[in-house]
Amino acid sequence: MDVRQLVALNLRRLRVARQISQDDLALAAGIERSYAGHLERGTKNPTIVTLEKLAQAMECEIGELFERVPEGTIGIKPLKSGRRTAAIRTR
Repeated sequence: MDVRQLVALNLRRLRVARQISQDDLALAAGIERSYAGHLERGTKNPTIVTLEKLAQAMECEIGELFERVPEGTIGIKPLKSGRRTAAIRTR
């Protein structure tokens, strides 16, 4: 697994574990939602500054984005479909 795929898998794993939508993560990190999707698919190369913003938005250490994943890990189950924004959850 190359480093771009490693970061992509960990980004998705951490985001889903925290029940954060791509929209909410992108908003909190100050990046475009489509760019967050590209990062989770491993099709774009993020800068270290972008990785830092994402880690801060998910309240994790930047190093967690580079942790080795168990052998045979293929993907992460998606969150329930539908938009989940902070405004909707607080109603």
